[in-house]
Amino acid sequence: MSALSAKAVVYNRVPRVTADFWLIKLMAVTMGETAADYLNVQMGLGLTATSLIMSAILAVALVWQFAQKKYVPAAYWLSVVLISIVGTLITDNLVDNFHVPLLATTIAFSVALALTFLLWFQAERTLSIHSIFTGRREAFYWLAILFTFALGTAAGDLVAEKFALGYLATGVLFGMIIISLAIGYFFLGLDPILGFWLVYILTRPLGASFGDLMSQPAQYGGLGFGTIITSAIFLAAIVTIVTFMSMGGEGEELAEIDEDGKLTEVSRGERFAVAEEEL
Repeated sequence: MSALSAKAVVYNRVPRVTADFWLIKLMAVTMGETAADYLNVQMGLGLTATSLIMSAILAVALVWQFAQKKYVPAAYWLSVVLISIVGTLITDNLVDNFHVPLLATTIAFSVALALTFLLWFQAERTLSIHSIFTGRREAFYWLAILFTFALGTAAGDLVAEKFALGYLATGVLFGMIIISLAIGYFFLGLDPILGFWLVYILTRPLGASFGDLMSQPAQYGGLGFGTIITSAIFLAAIVTIVTFMSMGGEGEELAEIDEDGKLTEVSRGERFAVAEEEL
């Protein structure tokens, strides 16, 4: 047995945070908004039926994702797209079917997300996305992702509709907040974990705002492309990028667990060594 294989070297089950990661994530949330509207309104399924169908499909996708012991782009990003749709539908159900005010849903999902992080940290002593290598950590990760989408939907609708800023102004507002967080991370020492999760939440209303801008009719402040064309555009882009990532192994991340059970970064040389042992 080689010295490397004697070490506890594991694959992270979620991707490295790269420019491609944020690009696909932004397109996924945009598609989540327009696809939910298409199924609910254009296909006439209604919120309840659409929610049940998409939740069942999401459950199947998550079973596939949890079966992986490393980051697999197709399984991961399919789950992200579907959880984006379901997160949107959860908020829409609360607002439209149960008449819960947008402000109340925004507060409720903020509390739910905070509790998820609290329980996650108490159980694992870390919220790092670079250490998702057990089933329990992955379960906390996906629960947090679900609440970020539901919260992002509620916050985006609150600003765009309740505060009547419109789609474009709302998208620009959230985009400026994200840029300020990026500046804080790169130049002002913003905590990377906090910065990641804040941006993850805010990309939801950013993407949804531009999705609505493209899909909604001109009389409602949109460009009138419709939900089918808008969803198809972003789906094609997502499939293209994910296929490219799958072919090149882009996004994979290795981590080494030391004798104390702590996670340490794996060197570039060790990455190549593990890749060679897999061949």
